[in-house]
Amino acid sequence: MESSPPPTFRELLVVFARIGCLSFGGPAGQIGLMHREIVEDRRWIEESAYLRALNFCHLLPGPEAQQLATWIGWRLHGVAGGLAAGLLFVIPGALVMLLLSLFYAMATGQAWVAALFLGIKVAVLAVVVQALLRIARRALDTALKRVLACASFAALFFFALPFPVIVLGAGVVGIFAARLWPHALGRHMPGPDAPERRPLAAGISLTLRTLATGLVLWGAPMLVILLVLGPDHVLWNIGAFFAKLAVVTFGGAYAVLSYMAQQAVQVHGWLGAREMADGLGLAETTPGPLIMVTQFVGTIAAWRAPEPFSPLLAGIIGAALTTWMTFVPCFLWIFTFAPWMERLENVRWLQSGLAALTAAVVGVIANLSLWFALHVLFTRVAEVRSGPLHLSIPEWASLDWRAAGLALLGAVLLFRARWPVWAVLGVCAACGLVLRSVA
Repeated sequence: MESSPPPTFRELLVVFARIGCLSFGGPAGQIGLMHREIVEDRRWIEESAYLRALNFCHLLPGPEAQQLATWIGWRLHGVAGGLAAGLLFVIPGALVMLLLSLFYAMATGQAWVAALFLGIKVAVLAVVVQALLRIARRALDTALKRVLACASFAALFFFALPFPVIVLGAGVVGIFAARLWPHALGRHMPGPDAPERRPLAAGISLTLRTLATGLVLWGAPMLVILLVLGPDHVLWNIGAFFAKLAVVTFGGAYAVLSYMAQQAVQVHGWLGAREMADGLGLAETTPGPLIMVTQFVGTIAAWRAPEPFSPLLAGIIGAALTTWMTFVPCFLWIFTFAPWMERLENVRWLQSGLAALTAAVVGVIANLSLWFALHVLFTRVAEVRSGPLHLSIPEWASLDWRAAGLALLGAVLLFRARWPVWAVLGVCAACGLVLRSVA
């Protein structure tokens, strides 16, 4: 199938505005939507190029669907096209998430809101378990991958090791495995590394300028906060945390949620475990990347420590700062490394490290599933420490029968009836309100 002529810039804007408003369903649905719109219907990009770009985006930290949208824009209209496509993919969901987060902050404490989010949280639990099973079936096709998944789960759940350590450790194992056991991570790894080719000096210079410009833009808000508010203000802590998060978010949104929840709830104390589950529920109901849940955390954290601003203004600033620190690196990675895409795809050790990391992500998502289950189904969860062990143990008498019943309903609708996520969320939310009225 031959490609169509490149679109005009206006056509690109119209199509990605549509994609940004309809990109529900998580990364799989978003990638499928772009494939239909860009490759199948309009033939602006060839199938092989689209798949190579998707593989390349899996190598990068951050949401792969948003980075793929940025790459499509860059491929069709350079940097301006990349900025337009990437922003239009994010902005609709960011605006909706901001409004929902502010509403949540204002309405916290009202009984009907708690009942509504009870249903949403248990539906999200079923969605996370579905993601775990789907990724595990695809990723754990060798014994070494299954070992890495179990090891990452144990490291998180039993020892509370930092997520970046697990990511780096899995990558190192994959790199060494590529040398020692060539087929331990699957039989579809690239062949031996291609001979080194020295890039053109002009290409290196352009890459370095792009990287330097992007880093300056990324850090500019943090410099303003440092000079105006100082390093002890909550906005500085928010910016620093999400800047670190942006460079370790390999494996998609579900992989990093465990680390974010651990830090935001247990370390920073910005919100509670059940509120973290509420935020994920809101992110599931909005278009755009699921990692937009970071904006919810930034909004609530700034709302609750607003000085010298009003809570509303602080919440908006916190949301904007979080979104900036989360998504600017996505543009930076694409504009810096896309020109070298084919070279990176053929580096054997890099692909092996990514395969090992993907296997470890299964264990990370399993930990997230169990963490959500404990804090959604039980009202009291004890944190027990004994030497290096760090366990979360529920008090069985605190089991919430309403949450357990709704969780079972959500699982049946999602796994047996195969309802779409948005329908399961809506039904469980409505049932939560009904249970409140009955109670």
